[in-house]
Amino acid sequence: MDKNTEKHKYTSVPKLEMAKNFLSQAEKLREKRLYKEAVSIYLNAILLNREDVTSYYGLGVCYKFLENYAKAIKNLEQAAKLKPDFYEAFYELGICHLKEGIPCGAIKNFVQAIQINPDNPNAILQLGIAHELCDEPDMALMVYEKLIENSPNYIKAYEHKSTLLMKLEKYNEACKTLLDLIKIIPNYSQAYFGIAACLEKTGKQTEAQRYYRKFLQHKPETDKAIYAKTRLKQLKTKHSNYLSLV
Repeated sequence: MDKNTEKHKYTSVPKLEMAKNFLSQAEKLREKRLYKEAVSIYLNAILLNREDVTSYYGLGVCYKFLENYAKAIKNLEQAAKLKPDFYEAFYELGICHLKEGIPCGAIKNFVQAIQINPDNPNAILQLGIAHELCDEPDMALMVYEKLIENSPNYIKAYEHKSTLLMKLEKYNEACKTLLDLIKIIPNYSQAYFGIAACLEKTGKQTEAQRYYRKFLQHKPETDKAIYAKTRLKQLKTKHSNYLSLV
């Protein structure tokens, strides 16, 4: 054994073992949501092993929860660089860009995550949200529609699509999306409320009343219930006044 090999044996290996110990401690702290405490331990692990993907990723996630998004992005980018097929790193990078108020920067990360794992709907949903925040509603709708096509039971896709359609004042399309959602979850109260609001916007006041009642059957004691009861009363009065004039 030459001197260099012998030196590597007695210096590098212990350092790697120490790094693993620090990583194990940091992971346990992160699981307990002790993010501030975990940060210093992750840093110790990285000082001993600068090629450890897991440490960079864990450190980045901790910084995300501590709302230090710049540092989170820096460490997550390093994790992604060391492991180019690391879905979670690209997904978290996208989330951090959204949190940092850089939605257009998030798009490329979500696209990368989707390319790595096209069957995970979460990154696809976030891609749609990023397009919305970049003022690209048509792209966002395209993403939500594709997501519904690929994952027809993924409830959040219907929620975001219908909400965006309502913002765009496309009430008939929003109503149809929410009706599709009810086919999946028949007792989904928020969908009934949204349908009632859409029907009211399109002048279908009798049908709107019916769906407000359906909502109240499921959620009689909420803030939205107060609004639904008020609208029902106003719509009934409006309908009665109309009949008296006929």
